[in-house]
Amino acid sequence: MRSPLSLTRPQILAFRRRVGALDERLPYGRRSFREAAWAGLQDSMPRAALLSIHARVEGTQPSTWEDRSLVQLWGPRYSAFVVAARDLPVFSLGRLPDDAKARRKAEDLAARLHALLDGSSTTYGEAGRELGVNPNALRYAAPTGTVVIRWDGARQPTVWTVPPPEVDPRHARLELARRYLHVFGPATPAAFAEWAGISSREGVGAFEALRRSLTPVRTPIGDAWILTRDESTFRAAPQPAAPRLLPSGDAYFLLQGADRELLVPDADRRRELWTPRVWPGALLVEGEVVGTWRRSQETVTIQTWRRLSRSAMAAVEAEAASLPIPGVEGRIALRWDD
Repeated sequence: MRSPLSLTRPQILAFRRRVGALDERLPYGRRSFREAAWAGLQDSMPRAALLSIHARVEGTQPSTWEDRSLVQLWGPRYSAFVVAARDLPVFSLGRLPDDAKARRKAEDLAARLHALLDGSSTTYGEAGRELGVNPNALRYAAPTGTVVIRWDGARQPTVWTVPPPEVDPRHARLELARRYLHVFGPATPAAFAEWAGISSREGVGAFEALRRSLTPVRTPIGDAWILTRDESTFRAAPQPAAPRLLPSGDAYFLLQGADRELLVPDADRRRELWTPRVWPGALLVEGEVVGTWRRSQETVTIQTWRRLSRSAMAAVEAEAASLPIPGVEGRIALRWDD
């Protein structure tokens, strides 16, 4: 039996950028939207998913998130996510609890919501009042694959129901795990369970079921697993890393625990990026997170952690100017706060 593959920090970060389409943008189109959303796009901050698409797809427009090939749902950890419509079963049924009591609760709530709406839609607040439940409880019906939402950040989410997917929840769970491993790998069952918002036992079970398609690896933060088919990409020479303004909750830094240490080794900087409340965006330059950014209307404020070259600053300024912000007319104003 061969020794586990050892992967370095640069190899891991280069892999994640490459599979995440952060080194070079994809051509505009629905195939690229799906690839950009391969592990879902968190949309808990208004239009974060749109800016995540922009970081990965050429020509992204303020309305791109509304493309008919995309859909919103309460996805991993019951947060708002944008995913490819055809992948709805993966991000819903893939999280359906194995526990019979919890599954029954989700299915009963989904059935009540479906009967209430009867083909119509309403705000989740109104639906909650009609059903006599806290509106936030409606999130627990989402893993049935029958509940979708639309949230533009300004008002309450609109909710409606769709026919149940004809997919085995077990198969959806395994596909969700494969996608997590591909985008966030190397990974552990515990990290997958925390990201997906499922039980530790369910996370372990998914990795066990995939064992024949996984390769054990050693990383600077401990032992983990990768998809065997991804090994050649980990070994490939790194590509030039383009600057990106990644929004709050972007998949590249949607991390917990030791994975945060790998991405940002400095503890003080980690506290600046992963704050107790609303996270800022991450500034990615030359393959490293080198600062944070926030936006207020048409003004983008960037706080850097180290001095950037003139060429790097010019590239970041061009990136900021290209942000497709809905409702913002005219040029983006950029402020450097270093």
